[in-house]
Amino acid sequence: MKLSLKQLEAFVWVADLGSFRKAADRLNTTQPNISSRIATLETLLNQSLMDRDAGSVRLTSKGRQLLDHARKVLHAVDDFADASSEAHLIESTLRLGVTEMIVHTWLSDFLKALSTTLPHLHVELTVDLSVNLERELAARSIDLTLQNGPFRQQMSGQIPLGNYPLVWVAARDSGLRGIKNLTMDHIAAHPILTHSRDTLLYAETAAHFSRRKDLNVRLVPSSNLAACLHMTLNGMGVATLPAAMVRHELASGALIRVEYDWQPAPLEFSARFDADRAANFVAKAAKIARDLAMAHPLGS
Repeated sequence: MKLSLKQLEAFVWVADLGSFRKAADRLNTTQPNISSRIATLETLLNQSLMDRDAGSVRLTSKGRQLLDHARKVLHAVDDFADASSEAHLIESTLRLGVTEMIVHTWLSDFLKALSTTLPHLHVELTVDLSVNLERELAARSIDLTLQNGPFRQQMSGQIPLGNYPLVWVAARDSGLRGIKNLTMDHIAAHPILTHSRDTLLYAETAAHFSRRKDLNVRLVPSSNLAACLHMTLNGMGVATLPAAMVRHELASGALIRVEYDWQPAPLEFSARFDADRAANFVAKAAKIARDLAMAHPLGS
């Protein structure tokens, strides 16, 4: 028997995720395969690396001692592949989490650029609310997120992707076209379509309209911004949406921009990852995202 990179990889992921099953999912293999790799590694070292209890895994003192060394070996392999400038040597899976706004703007261009730069990198995509993506990133179920703040915890890898301003929009026949000096009364006369309740966008919108206790304001939250957009197009209310997301609808005249003198703060986006433990290709993907985000028209 010989020491192998697969054994070290299994050791690191079981240690990080605290589960043989989760490590198997992460490495696209089976739990028996992970167990076999760990058992073989322990036999080679003549050392127990992990204590296994029902539903939990804890490193032994020897396991804790060797974990950083195992990481260094895997990072050295990454560095070797990078130094070779041979993109085909990087053959792995990137678990990518993005918010819906990214999907509706430059995600397609990002995936194409990623495929060109790293042709053997496979992408597993998760589209979700930013708060959920942050939780998955912390649990290491996702390698890289392209998401908007605010963030509950900092990551060692965080690259700004720019600020996306929000605008008020409505259907052409909403009755708001051409009105100067729009007031809160004008806006509150319509259902207000906004993001889900656990987002900053909803919180800021709700706080703004709560200042007028005399108004019967109807907020209609949705976890899907595309649904807000389609409902607005169908005349079901007014909405505040990222300008970059409604550029085409405004340009075509399908929507009008509502000139109300308040809007929520711009969405601040970042590419986020664990720089201390992630593979080199994760940081490389984050930099590709930064370049594309900065080149993409944000709207205003």
